[in-house]
Amino acid sequence: MTTFQLIHSDYKKHKKYGASLFAILFFTQGFWATFQYRVAHFFFTRTKFYPLRTLIMCLMYAWQKCIEITTGISIPASAKIGHSFYVGHFGGIILHSNTIMGSNCNISQGVTIGVSGLGEKRGTPIVGNNVYIAANSVVAGKIVIGDNTLIGACSFVNVDVKENSVLIGVPALVISEKGSKGYI
Repeated sequence: MTTFQLIHSDYKKHKKYGASLFAILFFTQGFWATFQYRVAHFFFTRTKFYPLRTLIMCLMYAWQKCIEITTGISIPASAKIGHSFYVGHFGGIILHSNTIMGSNCNISQGVTIGVSGLGEKRGTPIVGNNVYIAANSVVAGKIVIGDNTLIGACSFVNVDVKENSVLIGVPALVISEKGSKGYI
C-alpha cells in the first residue's frame, strides 16, 4: 500500500468508531500520532541519499517529539505497522523502534510494546493482524502475538500467544479462545 492509502485506512478506521472528519483531524490525538508515523516512516524507508535523509529525519524526529509531548504517544519511524491502525485514546503509549504490528490493530491508552529478555531471548514483539491491546497493558520481549488476539486491560504479556486467544492478568493467562472479534 502507498503511504496515502495507509493514512486513508487509518482515517477510515477512526471514522468507523463514529468520529467526523472535523473531529478526527482536529481533536483525535491518536490519528495525529499515526499520521505523523506514516509520513516519517515513508521518509525513513524511502530516502537513500544520506545527507538528505539526515536532514529529513531530523525534521521528522522533531515532529515526532512534538506529537509525543502533545499526545503522550510515541511511535518511532522505524516501527512497522500494517494498515488500519487505531489508537483509541491518547496518553502513555510507547512503541519500541523495532515493533512490528500487523494490519487492523487497535491499542488503548497506557500501552507499551517494548524490548525485554536476555541473550538470544532479548527482543521486541511481533504482533499479528486484528489484535486488540487494551488499556495499560505491556507486551514485551522476543515473542509473537498471534492473529485475532485480545489482550485485556492491565495485562503483562512476555510469552508467545496463539491466534484467537483472549488474555488477562499479570502475567497474562489465556482465558478463552474467542479472540478479538467484536473488539476491532
